[in-house]
Amino acid sequence: MTPASPLAAGLGLSALRGATLAEVDAAAALQHRTDRKYLLPLDGARLLVERLADSHHVLDLAGRRTTSYLSTYFDTERLGAWRAHVQGRRRRWKVRTRLYAEDGLCRVEVKTKDGRGATVKHALKAPTHAYGRLDDSAAEFVDDVLRRAAVPVTTAALTPAAEIRYVRAALADLHHGTRITFDGSLTYHHGDRTAGLDPGHVLVETKGGTRPAPADRLLLRLGARPVSLSKYIVGRSLLTPGLPDNGIRRLARAHFTVEAPPAPLLERTPAA
Repeated sequence: MTPASPLAAGLGLSALRGATLAEVDAAAALQHRTDRKYLLPLDGARLLVERLADSHHVLDLAGRRTTSYLSTYFDTERLGAWRAHVQGRRRRWKVRTRLYAEDGLCRVEVKTKDGRGATVKHALKAPTHAYGRLDDSAAEFVDDVLRRAAVPVTTAALTPAAEIRYVRAALADLHHGTRITFDGSLTYHHGDRTAGLDPGHVLVETKGGTRPAPADRLLLRLGARPVSLSKYIVGRSLLTPGLPDNGIRRLARAHFTVEAPPAPLLERTPAA
């Protein structure tokens, strides 16, 4: 069996029943979905896993129960995707390429909001070497999705805006068609700046219909409350000095740290 990753060990995933990717996809293949996010201390996340063990399976990939994700997000020069989210616009969107590191799989993904406020995700398989850029086939796909969602942006205006790395475990309720993910070792990168989530915390996301899932009700009983947190929005806010202040910054200051580039050394001029 593949050695457990630190996240798998910290969450106690070995105690859960495993499920194949096909089983998880078949049970929870929701394109229209509502995501709810929670920030939990690692011990609280482990308790949640214990409480879900009777109803949920963990995604098991040939003995591996976590996957390393790399996601490059694209935005306009004026950060149109970031601003649409922060300003609460109805037509929100995100464009990214995502690499599943251990499996060498790459996808181009576009996320939009429908008229009911639910997230709609569209995905296109891509070759591994295409990660981090939008080639011709990716550009055609992205432009088509954004046009149909009435988002007035094309890939010609997009450039890489941030890379996000994390390790994920995925649990699924195979009977009710809902999922819950646990993301640890979350870091952001852009240019020479980096930021990261406190290593003692885990970002938990429930993914299901408009009504709260059993996992959401359990989280409430454990004292957790949903937070408005988009990985890209928080990351770009942390990595870009001078962006307008918003409610995200208070949350970010409490749970995230930023590593700025070292200040340049000043040249000393010999005294006359």
